[in-house]
Amino acid sequence: MAKSETKKQRNSGTSKVRPPKRGDRASGAKRKIPAAQKAKAPLPDDKLRPAAAIVPPQSVAGRSLTLVVAIMSFLACLTVGAVSVVWDAADAWQNDLVREVTIQIRPTEGVNMLLEIDKAVALAQEFPGIGSVRALSDAETKALLQPWLGDGLQLDGLPVPRLIQITISDPEQLNLSQLRTQVTQEISGASLDDHSVWTSRLSAMAGAVVLGGFGLLVLVLGSMVLSVVFATQAAMAGNKDVVSVLHFVGAEDTFIAREFQRHFLVLGLKGGVAGGFTAGLSFLVLDMLTRQGSGQAGADQVSSMFGTVSVSLPGYFGVVGVIFLVAILTALTSGLAVKAHLAKVD
Repeated sequence: MAKSETKKQRNSGTSKVRPPKRGDRASGAKRKIPAAQKAKAPLPDDKLRPAAAIVPPQSVAGRSLTLVVAIMSFLACLTVGAVSVVWDAADAWQNDLVREVTIQIRPTEGVNMLLEIDKAVALAQEFPGIGSVRALSDAETKALLQPWLGDGLQLDGLPVPRLIQITISDPEQLNLSQLRTQVTQEISGASLDDHSVWTSRLSAMAGAVVLGGFGLLVLVLGSMVLSVVFATQAAMAGNKDVVSVLHFVGAEDTFIAREFQRHFLVLGLKGGVAGGFTAGLSFLVLDMLTRQGSGQAGADQVSSMFGTVSVSLPGYFGVVGVIFLVAILTALTSGLAVKAHLAKVD
């Protein structure tokens, strides 16, 4: 009996529960709470942002779209530069024509031509707003007719009209209609040409060029917008799982669209800067070539039509505006495309 009781006491002693140690208490205090027991609270957009970008920044589609945007931006900047050159040239032509009129005296039988020329010069000098009056010499008249009649022209045997060139210093002071009336009445065979026909034609031509340039600019930017739409759809198709998960866990459409907008804004800005810089460099090279080629037949003809073929400061401002317009259109187009796609998913 004593042995059995001693054995029971031993067994009961070994079966006693050991008190917890400090380490065990610490581990128990740090025990993780299951996720199901945590309070579910809506997360803000910045907490939903994935660690990696939704659209891979160095994808093949991204590089291709950057190249396409750069080409479209280059063409748009070239259009702006060409319109600027033509507009400046037309404005210079109009200013020259407005500040210059011509008196033409046709030869009349029994009338002394030289006397009529002197009378016309004296009459024109009396009007206010007239800067200078100069009758073209025989040599200058021959030079004007030489492209049509050839060399060795003798004016004595031909009924060639004589011209008087009048430079206007102040167009507002000059009464052009009165000058025309007095020249017609007091000078035999004389008429006044104010180049109004040429001015109207130049205005119409400049307006047509500007309108055509804007039309071409719209076409180029429209093609770029379509390219961005296709690239956005391809990017969403390549990241369909990520977009779907974000959409169904509660991410707002504006958040997902903002991620795509940020990505395509960077692509559009890169492509726009590349295209604009290339266009500006082309303008500088063209200006340099036209200046170096002065004295050659082709360069002189271009210079006589457009002056020095150089883009003015407003043209370069237009190039900068095209760069920012390309970047903004790229971002807005991608955002609208994403929202339209997510609306279909809902």
